[in-house]
Amino acid sequence: MTKPHGPLWRFGVATVALATAFTVVACGSGSGNGALPIPSGSHNGHAAKPAPPPEPLRAGERFVDLKMAESYTPAPPEGGGTDEYRCQVIDPGLTKAAFLTGTQVTPENVALAHHAIVYAVPPAGAAAVREQDAKTPGLGWQCFGGTGVPGAEVEAGEASWVDTWAPGAAETLFTEDVGFKLEPGTLIVLQMHYNLLATDGKPGGSDRSAVRLRLKDGTPQTREFVTWPLDAPTDLPCTADESGPLCDRAASIADVTKRFGQDVGETADRQVEECGQSAPKPGDTQTCDHKVEEPVTLFAGFGHMHLLGRAIKVELNPGTPNAKVVLDVPQYDFDNQRLLKLPSPVEIGPGDMLRVTCTHDAKLRKQLPQLKKLPPRYVVWGDGTADEMCTGIMTVSPRKS
Repeated sequence: MTKPHGPLWRFGVATVALATAFTVVACGSGSGNGALPIPSGSHNGHAAKPAPPPEPLRAGERFVDLKMAESYTPAPPEGGGTDEYRCQVIDPGLTKAAFLTGTQVTPENVALAHHAIVYAVPPAGAAAVREQDAKTPGLGWQCFGGTGVPGAEVEAGEASWVDTWAPGAAETLFTEDVGFKLEPGTLIVLQMHYNLLATDGKPGGSDRSAVRLRLKDGTPQTREFVTWPLDAPTDLPCTADESGPLCDRAASIADVTKRFGQDVGETADRQVEECGQSAPKPGDTQTCDHKVEEPVTLFAGFGHMHLLGRAIKVELNPGTPNAKVVLDVPQYDFDNQRLLKLPSPVEIGPGDMLRVTCTHDAKLRKQLPQLKKLPPRYVVWGDGTADEMCTGIMTVSPRKS
């Protein structure tokens, strides 16, 4: 199935793919007060609330509880910075096909955990994942972007992004006959993003996170779901009263490249090109149009930015008589991210266009405790908490023309 431009490996951050009708049990704080609220939650200096227990099993379902093999103490990467992405492979022991109908990630140490992504690696990519794990000393391997395993992210071996935990999220639960299909021999890769701002970029504490899968056998009528990431550039200059070497765009991109590698470092310029822009357009609000190439049914959306995010929106065919807003988060709060179900599924097909728009606010850098200690910078796309992203993750189901 052809996606709008923007591969999954580019997004090393949190968001969830859900379906038709679902329950997302969410906790977290509100959007603050005033017209320009300060985002609140665990990354603003206090701990996130514990997640509620999962809903009871329904007919035909079973739980599979998975956990990191041992505790892990995150450390900053060799290039510096305060963020580490660590992947661990976990075998759910599937001997027959099953549909993933619900997921709950439980970080053990929420003070370190920025987010977690659950990838399902089909049998064709399993050998590459196991090889990566075996050749890397210690628990798992460093994995900025996606799984960090090229052999698991191409063609038949492509890893599927099946769930994410971020502050404010708890169990992801499908409530109709839908799910992600997992073939026998599928492996789970749990990508943990650890942020070390609270420890000034030094190792400080360990984590042994867990993930619970809710599985069922499914029927010929069970619909399969996939995720579409719709991203836009992030080109947020320093404010008028800020200055410093990282307020230069090229210097900031070089810093991102040093911390996360060439692939992530090239994303800022690549997005500008893919979005049909001749040059970066510095400013608070960025947008990108994604052309739809295959017929799908759209069910839900989840907007993701980082701590400087203010608002995110996804529109279908804007500027036309059939225009429709399919995702709207006018007051974004990193610590209260939620998947939003459309009032009713929307059929889209070849020739349609999805536009994602994000607004960021560099002034928040001086207001948020975790960012105050950092030097000002021209903010571009990057995997770190002090960097930014603009992504609308849309939940779709392929359909025939």
